[in-house]
Amino acid sequence: MTTTTPAPDAARVERSGRAGGGAAGPDQIAPPPKMRRRPAMVALSVALICVGGLASAWAWQSTSTAQEVLTVRETVYRGEVIAEDDLMIVRIGVDPAIQAVRAADMSTLVGKRAVLDIAAGGVVTADQVADDDLVVPPAGFSVVGLSLTPATLPTEQLVRGDKVRVVTTGGESGAAATAPAAYSATVVRLSKDEITGNALVNVQVATDVAPGVARRAAAGQVALVLDSQEQ
Repeated sequence: MTTTTPAPDAARVERSGRAGGGAAGPDQIAPPPKMRRRPAMVALSVALICVGGLASAWAWQSTSTAQEVLTVRETVYRGEVIAEDDLMIVRIGVDPAIQAVRAADMSTLVGKRAVLDIAAGGVVTADQVADDDLVVPPAGFSVVGLSLTPATLPTEQLVRGDKVRVVTTGGESGAAATAPAAYSATVVRLSKDEITGNALVNVQVATDVAPGVARRAAAGQVALVLDSQEQ
């Protein structure tokens, strides 16, 4: 007679396996793998976030400081009268040190003359224009450039518009040596020669005396005297 042994109950086998600490069955879910942190990637991510924040701050600041100012469509040359068609409005960030003319002040520019060449697309500043009667030089006058050492200048700081006299210094003989010539002039521009340290002064003088002043200036035989500015 054949004896049949019944199969063990599935539940008892499972409990037996757990109790005995055996290997996991095919249906058991394995724990997720542990992620390994990479310090270099973390540092790179932080750096990118910081760069993005700085770029956003810069863009916001550029937008907030931009203002509408006036530029010229085409080059306006010195002495030309500025017309409304010469001007256009642009919105840009401008350094506060630059005295750019605001778009709202366009009417104050129309009819004035350029005292300097204003290149096409250039921002118009207050010192580039003047009233029509302040054009340099006006009829009957000429501009002469002087290169002056500190000894031939007043210690008082000169500014544009100062009334001065150009005085000859030496090169004369006899009576002329005791009575140097002096020519009335007006300061129209000042700068500095970075090589010699001399002051470069453009002065406006009467056209008939301009050749003599220019000749003496070229020989280094002139000095400037600052006169009273009272009218």
